[in-house]
Amino acid sequence: MSTQPPLTITGGRLLLPDGRIEAGAIRCEGGFIAALGPQVQAQAGDTVHDARGLLVAPGLVDVGVFAIDKPAFHFGGVTRAALMPDQNPPLDVSARVRFAAQSGKPDFWVHPLAAATQGLRGEALAEIAMMRDAGARAVATGRRWIGDSGTMLRLLQYTGMLGMVVIAHAEDAGIVGNAVATAGEMATRLGLPSAPARAEALAIARDIALAEMAGAAIHFRNVTTAAGLDLVRTAKARGVRVTAGVSPAYFMLSDLAIGAFRTFTHLSPALRCEEDRQAVVAAIADGTIDIVASSHDPRGPEDKRLPFADSAPGMSGAETLLPLTLSLVRDGVIDMGRAFDLLAVNPARLLGVDAGRLAVGAEADIAVIDPERPWIVNSDKMAASAGNTPFDRQPVQGRVLALFKGGAVVRSKRSGR
Repeated sequence: MSTQPPLTITGGRLLLPDGRIEAGAIRCEGGFIAALGPQVQAQAGDTVHDARGLLVAPGLVDVGVFAIDKPAFHFGGVTRAALMPDQNPPLDVSARVRFAAQSGKPDFWVHPLAAATQGLRGEALAEIAMMRDAGARAVATGRRWIGDSGTMLRLLQYTGMLGMVVIAHAEDAGIVGNAVATAGEMATRLGLPSAPARAEALAIARDIALAEMAGAAIHFRNVTTAAGLDLVRTAKARGVRVTAGVSPAYFMLSDLAIGAFRTFTHLSPALRCEEDRQAVVAAIADGTIDIVASSHDPRGPEDKRLPFADSAPGMSGAETLLPLTLSLVRDGVIDMGRAFDLLAVNPARLLGVDAGRLAVGAEADIAVIDPERPWIVNSDKMAASAGNTPFDRQPVQGRVLALFKGGAVVRSKRSGR
C-alpha cells in the first residue's frame, strides 16, 4: 500500500470510463482512486493539485516497448509499459522476467512479456508458465515471426491453457528477408531491398487460423496494411479472439517519408503506401484496431548514422504517442473517449491490470493534460535515451503537465520540461 498522503486533484475535467468529460475532482488514497466527481472535495491533510480546467485522464499503458526509458515515458504520460522480450539476454527465463518486473518501481510499472521460444529463435517453447508466475503478463514472439506452424500451434495451445495472450509480429519472414522497405514505386526509385506488403497478410492469415484451432487469444502488435486489417476485421466478426494494435507512424506517414533516405524512417514493419495508411485510419475509426502503442525503441547514432539499408529499424515513440493520437481527435476520426480506449483502457485489459481508467478502486495512475498545448518535436532535446523519431521538427499539440503514479507525483510542469 502507498505511504503517500492522500491526493486530491481539483478543478479538472475528468475523462470518465464511458467517454464523458465531466468537471470535478478526484481523490486518491493508498495508491487507489477513492472518489471522483463534481461533489468531491479535498480533506485535511491531502496533497492538492489544481488542474486549472485541464483534462484529467488515466495514465497511458504502452504495450510492446523495447526499452524502459523512464524520462521519455513520464514526459509522454505513460505510467506502465509492457516490455518486449527482445533484451540482451532475452526474457526467456523466470529470473530475468522477475528482475524486469521490479525494474521500474516505484514511479513506473514494467510488465514483462515472456519470450515465446527459447532465445527467441522460433524453435523450442520457453518455460512460459514459470515466467507467468514470475510476473509476465503476456507472451511475445519478439521482433520476428515464428515461421514453423507446428511451433506456433503448440504455443497457442499452451498459452490458451494458461489464459495468456500471444503478442505476435505479423510479417512472413521468408518473404521479408532483409528488406528495409515496402515493395512499390518509392522502394524502386531508391533502390532499396523491399518486400511486398502482402507478407503481413500471409502471416496474419496463418496465425488467425492457428489461434482459431487452439481457441487461444492473439494480439498483432502492428497491423499496417489494408489486407491485414480486413483479415482481423473478418476474424473478429466470426468470434476469433484476436485484437490488433498499431503505432502512430503508420497512420501519420506513408512510404513517401523514406524519400530522403533518413534512417529515422526505417521502421519494422516498413512504412506502407498511402492507401494502407488511410486503411489504418479507417480501422482505428471503426474499431478494428484496439490499441495504439509507441513501439518505443531508442536507437543511437551507431545504429542510425549508417546507409539506410544497413541501419537498425525502430523509433523513439513514447514522447509523441499522446499528441499524435490526439491528432485523430482533432481531425474528427475518433473522440477523446475512444482515444483513451486505445491508449489506456484496452492495453490495460490486454495485460490484465486494474488501470487505464478513472474509476473508484482503480489504481491512481493519472495524467493532467492540456490537449491543445502546442510544441515542436526536437530529436536533439527529447527526454528519451536517443531521439530517433521520424517526426523530428514537426509541430504537435497535446502535452502532459502533471503525472501521478499510485497517487504520488511523478512530474509536473514545475518540475519537468
